[in-house]
Parts: sequence; C-alpha cells; structure tokens
Amino acid sequence: MPVDRRRHADLAKERFKEENVYTNSSLEQRNTEESCLRLFEKAEAAHAELDDLPVLNRPKTVNFLRRGLKNLSEGYECLDASRPWLVYWIVHSLELLDQPISEEEKSALVQFLSKCQDPDGGFAGGPGQVPHLAPTYAAVNSLVIIGTEEAYQVIDREKMVAWMDRLRCDDGAFTMHVDGELDIRGVYCALSTARLLNIYSPELFHNTDQWLLRCQSYEGGFGGVPGMEAHGGYSFCGLAALILMGKEKLCNLDTLLLWGVNRQMRLEGGFQGRTNKLVDGCYSFWQGGLFPLLHKMVAETGDKNSLPNQWLFDQTALQEYLLICCQDLRGGLIDKPGKSRDFYHTCYTLSGLALAQHFSNSNNLNNDALSVLGDPKNLLVPTHPVYNVCVPAAVEANTYFDKLPVPRVPTSQQK
Repeated sequence: MPVDRRRHADLAKERFKEENVYTNSSLEQRNTEESCLRLFEKAEAAHAELDDLPVLNRPKTVNFLRRGLKNLSEGYECLDASRPWLVYWIVHSLELLDQPISEEEKSALVQFLSKCQDPDGGFAGGPGQVPHLAPTYAAVNSLVIIGTEEAYQVIDREKMVAWMDRLRCDDGAFTMHVDGELDIRGVYCALSTARLLNIYSPELFHNTDQWLLRCQSYEGGFGGVPGMEAHGGYSFCGLAALILMGKEKLCNLDTLLLWGVNRQMRLEGGFQGRTNKLVDGCYSFWQGGLFPLLHKMVAETGDKNSLPNQWLFDQTALQEYLLICCQDLRGGLIDKPGKSRDFYHTCYTLSGLALAQHFSNSNNLNNDALSVLGDPKNLLVPTHPVYNVCVPAAVEANTYFDKLPVPRVPTSQQK
C-alpha cells in the first residue's frame, strides 16, 4: 500500500491552541510538539535526498535487547519484582524484529521462569516472591514466545486454575494476588493466560463480563475499576477481555470507538493514554491495539462495507512518530523526545509499529495488507492483537494446549 507522508508545514498548523489560558499541562504539550516538529523537519529534509528514510535502527536495537537478556544495569534494581516482565519485553521485541534466540538462551530463560512459579500456582515477579497475575501474564507470554516443549511443560495448569479461583471475587473481578489490589488488569491477565493455556471455563469467569461492562466510563473508554476515568491501558484490557469471553457485543461500541480515535494526537501522530495527556510511545500498542478489535466488531454489526481497507486511525502518522521521534540513537525506543530508552517502551512501541504496518480484514491474521513507512526493511512480524505475542507463537501455543483437557475448578473453592 502506498504511504503518503505528512508535510511539516501542515503539521505546524496543528499546534495546540491555549486560547490565552496557560497551564503546566499546556506548556508541556507545546514543548512536546516543538520537539517533534524539529525532528519532523529534519526528517523531511533528509527524505528529499534519500527515499528510504526513516529507517528503523535494527542492529543497535537488537544489540540493546540481547545485552539485556544477560546483564542489566543497576538502574533496573527497582524492577526486581518485575523480572518476568523484563523477559517478556525483551523476547517479544526480538520476535517482532525476527531475531531468533539460541536454544541455550531459551532453556536458560525457561529455567529462570520456572523458579518464579509458585508451588501453589501462578508466577511471581521473581523467585520466592508472591504469585501475581501481572508477572503470570508476562511469564506465560514469554514461555509461549519461546515455544519449546520444555517451555510449555513448565506451566502447572491445574494449580494455575486453583490459584486463579482464589483470586476471583463474587462480582467477577480478580485481585492481582491473594488479598491484593483489584483492577481491570487482573481480569485481562487472567483471561489471556486462561485462553492461551486452554484453562478457561465459565465457572472460573462467572460474572466477569458484567463487572467489565461496569468499567466502561461515560467517555467511552474503560477505567481501572467501575467509576474511574477512561484510560488507554485499561481500555485495551477491558475490550480484549470481553473478546476473550466472546462478550464484546455487550459494550458500547460507538462511544468506545469515538473515544479511541480521539486519542491519536493530530500533530505528533502517536497516542495519548487519557484525555488532555501527553503523547507516549507505549500507547502505540495500548491504544493502537484497540483498532483491530474494534474493526472486527464494526464488521460484525452489518456495516462491513462502510469500513476502509485500513485501521480506523492514521497508520502513517503513528509510524512517523515512532520512527522519527521515538528512536534512541544508541538503539531501543522511548516514550517521547527527551526521554530515556528502556525495555518497556521498546516492546510496546515496536508492538504498535507492527500493528500500524499490518492490516487484515479477515480472521486470518497471516493474510494482511502492508503499509510500511520508509525503508522496506522496517517491516516487523505481525503481533496478535489480543495476546501481544507474534501470531505464529500464539497459533502454536493454542494448537499445543487445545489438545489438553481443561482442568476443573476445585469443587471446594467454587463460589
């Protein structure tokens, strides 16, 4: 698909208009826009001489990621309780870049993640820590990406079901850990894990769809719990969770779609997470990931012929933001100009870039139309819009685990 670039002169007209009311937020917005405009202007001048710009700096980004698999700087000490997340952010970034991991590395990662699995079910943020739904999601996604028999067999599916049932509340919500906090992330992490591992059952997720619907706000997006402000990450979790239950038609599609399309920034091209917030590269997936799901829903309402052959956001603008404004010169990707690189933003900016490059209007996620900005080598492997692991890994995991029986919810724990 041909890619029409936006012109710097046109973008400059989209600056935020304060209307003589200046706040800290409006000043930060203007500073972010000016930083992006400077980069867009340089990119436009360079493109006049070289057609293949912008270029994804694969070699340096791959080097940044591979170093992270072996050694982390002391700055990552604060993420000691998120070690499966570090594994996931790195291995998913590498699979998006079509960079294989050696068999020795795979086995070492599996052995480490096995030490994070609690004897009573679920995965913790590190060996000996409390099992928690967030690192459980990260650990399971990592093992699915690794995709070996050893990786699959590490997961104790029966104990996973028993542990998840202890987290389930009567109203259908899930706490993140035993006696822990409660929000919509827990529901998504539980459902994603359950569907990938074929441990889903109506008993385990009784009333969960109704609790999710209560999280959709008047704005259209989903909040963390009922009554909270709509938020990009929570909106993805809410809609993806409903889709995993086959209950997506129960939510308000029109208001969710309207809220989602208005989160793409007109000048920067990336997404903000909430109304009146700054652009952030990670929302390229958390907000951008809504659109394949929304496209499917609109197509099933009978309005399929009114849909364009692209996602309902500006795919080129998002790619411009990510490739021009979010690349660290040393490799890796960032939140916005002036921020530091990290594995989290590298993972989710690359995930969003993959979504912006691949469009599919069918259930076959391997049969898609491409829209690649800049160098054709910028093309990434398509990611699954619900699980956020690459499509081949998700298919192989489903094929493996769907052959196994679904573990029963322990009778003594059924509520």
